[in-house]
Amino acid sequence: MSENTTNKNVRDDEIDLLDLFRRMGNTIGRWLNALGKAILISIVFMLRRWLPLGLSIIAGVGISYLLKYTNESFFSSDMVLRNNTVSNSDMIAYINKLHVYAEEDNITALAEALDLDDLAKNNVLDITAYWVIDQSRDGIPDYVDYRANHNVYDTINIRMQDRLDIRVQVKSPQDLTLVRNGILTYINSDSLFQQRNRVRLRQNLEMLARLDYDILQLDSLQKLKLQETKTIQPKLGNQMIFLQEQKTQLLYTDIYPLYTRKQSLEVERDLYKGIVTVLSEFSIPAKRDNGGLYYAKKYIPIFFFLTLLLLILIANRKKIEETFKKY
Repeated sequence: MSENTTNKNVRDDEIDLLDLFRRMGNTIGRWLNALGKAILISIVFMLRRWLPLGLSIIAGVGISYLLKYTNESFFSSDMVLRNNTVSNSDMIAYINKLHVYAEEDNITALAEALDLDDLAKNNVLDITAYWVIDQSRDGIPDYVDYRANHNVYDTINIRMQDRLDIRVQVKSPQDLTLVRNGILTYINSDSLFQQRNRVRLRQNLEMLARLDYDILQLDSLQKLKLQETKTIQPKLGNQMIFLQEQKTQLLYTDIYPLYTRKQSLEVERDLYKGIVTVLSEFSIPAKRDNGGLYYAKKYIPIFFFLTLLLLILIANRKKIEETFKKY
């Protein structure tokens, strides 16, 4: 193949590539122009019909406040538990059985599980356990995964394995103490959890006894080495003898980790004896959950878009009629 033919093919390829990019640019430009035109037409359409759209928003606000004053109030509060015995996934699954009872409106089963009296059992609307998320793996709880959308494969923002959040919805916040006691009773009454906790505490005591023994042995060994070092004397009159110093300080690197481990087990023994430990109690909520904003976020968009859809149908009724007649 001649050099001229090769150069011609290269130029043709370059022209084809430039033409392809030019066509792509024209297509994207047409799309952007169409999008801008559609946005402009939509804005003008809504501005010309501002009155019915404004009335739809007012109607949404009115319905929201009507529902606020006609529907029964409910309140939410959170309690944080430290899980001492079983895995967090097991504990969350166990507590969320209460959520299933509430979701199925099984008031009898929920009241029996929480050991509530007749006055309090109809007060509880929902009980749900959630994971607590630690961002950046610094050991500090950052937020609660209420929407259950945390990526389990995320290795930077992780689920905390030693604590969980329990959110309760009630009709009257005065019964939160009863609900709190009921949740703890429900957890502590599980026989498997009780057995695991007894095993944990027994193993804790055994490990503490072993640590005390090891610390005592190392301490005795250290004293013996120090005594041996002090009793070594030169044997040759005025002749100087260089003795290798006993490196007894190396025993400190063995003793202090044992003391640290012992202190950690003592904290477990004295502070976290139960199956769970309450880290943060339920607090009395300052306001109800289902206020005017709660309903407004739902009903204002519904009224607005229904009104907008009706206006679009009215504006295009002739085209719609012609389409129906045609087909």
